[in-house]
Amino acid sequence: MNNRCNSRQVITRLHLVLSATIIWISCFCFVGTGLTASAAEMPEIQRRGYLTVAVKDNLRPLGFKDDSGNLQGLEIDLAQQLAVDLLGKKDAVKFQPVANRDRLSVVLDKKVDLAIARVTATPSRARVVDLSVPYYLDSTVLITKDASVQQLKDLGKQKIAVLNNSTTIAKVRYYLPNAELVGVDSYQQAREQIENNAVVAFAADASVLSGWVQQYPQYRLLATKLSTEPLSVVMPKGLQYDEFRRRVNGAIARYIAQGWLDERVKYWGLP
Repeated sequence: MNNRCNSRQVITRLHLVLSATIIWISCFCFVGTGLTASAAEMPEIQRRGYLTVAVKDNLRPLGFKDDSGNLQGLEIDLAQQLAVDLLGKKDAVKFQPVANRDRLSVVLDKKVDLAIARVTATPSRARVVDLSVPYYLDSTVLITKDASVQQLKDLGKQKIAVLNNSTTIAKVRYYLPNAELVGVDSYQQAREQIENNAVVAFAADASVLSGWVQQYPQYRLLATKLSTEPLSVVMPKGLQYDEFRRRVNGAIARYIAQGWLDERVKYWGLP
């Protein structure tokens, strides 16, 4: 399988598939939490003068805090660029750090306008929220510090760590059916397994493992991608948000066409 096709062509195809999947899905009904809502329609966002965006603050290089406590990363850049396009200035955005389990609910409960927090676009998620044009094609890759491992075939019968109950397990079994998979509960535990020579490699998401390489340069990613998953901005459903969604999608499409997203992806060291 050739995983090196042109990224823009892939993004275009994924956008068409996503659009066809979600266009006839009805609006998701939910009950508010009673908390102060900050999601708004486009005219209201323009009146108040800022976007509210849920992001990760502990996921290098997508969204993380630097040594001074300032948010940085590809998804932070994207939120600020959307603020420029929608409101005319980079700082017209208020960030709300969010846990993985809350990435959809903060949009559903109208606590934020958008979530840009490493959300993979899937049909099940598209039933409850609107998903933007993909801004990055994430992938499943393998990381190792063993110099003898240069290609996927070098792991044929080796021990490989995988997150327990993750979809990565099936992908690794498909490409490396004779490898011995070792379940771990966290990325930290996976690193401990490698450091203790209990496993040779760890399979997980490239967007996360690229940050790991930046922190621990003795590690490296293998070039082969075991899968490709689009990351999208989470937006609210409903006709009242139609203008807002169109403007967000239009902006991201321009960032792709103009090469801005490619440049930021490279800047943050993402594969």
